[in-house]
Amino acid sequence: MTPPAPDPVRLVAWVHGHVQGVGFRWWTRSRALELGLVGYAANKPDGRVHVVAEGPRRACLQLVELLRGGDGPGTVELVVDSWDRARGDLTGFRER
Repeated sequence: MTPPAPDPVRLVAWVHGHVQGVGFRWWTRSRALELGLVGYAANKPDGRVHVVAEGPRRACLQLVELLRGGDGPGTVELVVDSWDRARGDLTGFRER
């Protein structure tokens, strides 16, 4: 899905694959902070990692490409992303 034009945006990504117990949330947090984003990365009981990030559209696009890129820990099989206007309700970037 193409992100909306206005900045800032909210990226919601569901990362599928072997992404728990391998440092994936820490790696995602590090990349998001480097890009100046706020949000979180959370393990889910079904083995996915749920990533929510807000900030400039370009930075969120970079983050989703990094999630898909295969350079992080573990094995990413699929990233399902959706986009919306930022809500402004997040601070910092946390691992949940």
